Amino acid sequence: MNKRRFFLKQGAASIALLSSAKAFSLKNPSRNAKNPEALGQKDKKFAMLIDLRKCVGCHACTASCKVENQVPKDQFRTNVAEFEIGTFPNVRKAFLPQLCNHCENPPCVSVCPTGATFKRLDGIVVVDNQTCWGCGYCVNACPYDKRFINSQTKVVDKCTFCAHRLDAGLLPACVETCVGGARIIGNLNDKNSLIYQLLNQFPNFVLKQKSGTKPQVFYIGLNGELLDNVVSMDDLDDALKSKNEKLLWQSEGV
Repeated sequence: MNKRRFFLKQGAASIALLSSAKAFSLKNPSRNAKNPEALGQKDKKFAMLIDLRKCVGCHACTASCKVENQVPKDQFRTNVAEFEIGTFPNVRKAFLPQLCNHCENPPCVSVCPTGATFKRLDGIVVVDNQTCWGCGYCVNACPYDKRFINSQTKVVDKCTFCAHRLDAGLLPACVETCVGGARIIGNLNDKNSLIYQLLNQFPNFVLKQKSGTKPQVFYIGLNGELLDNVVSMDDLDDALKSKNEKLLWQSEGV
């Protein structure tokens, strides 16, 4: 199902739900109750830096994220897209890890009719799956195609920077397992942090800068051809299914 058909289907379902509901609130119960996991870490501003000079396309980040966050089969919170860039005979393979950009101006937050999607004090954009009803408005609003309806929970899912691990003083699963050390996360409000120093030392870029969302996922070594080359989760699902079918044919001797 393409994104437009998905949005129309989900929108129709949401309108029906709204018309039958007596009332709903944009206030998030968990945040209003001042739960620490909803409020986040005061005076911090988390961001991620991905050094593409060190990414080897091993997909350890993809695998560890799925295990840590119990992401359903064939769905992903983060992925590593592969491209061939350049002009023959000067071509090379490029890897582009992608995830929720935890935007400073997140369009997903403003369109959420229930307050389920919100930004914590530390800049991490999260989804309260107890409040989300899966209308899909935020999925359609995300210019990076990094939100999806979880096939098990039937509500919106996405990368959270492993906020539960950060709150416990640990690194996100993808950062901890990156074999090349390509992923760095840290507090931009701390001038002594590694991410702050690297961002001020090396030229860096964000995806789809013209969207005005001010992404908080930065890249070092991002080729100009890939600046706006965002791979949607729908495309990734189709590619994976095609690959799985090919492997099945091979295993059956086709």
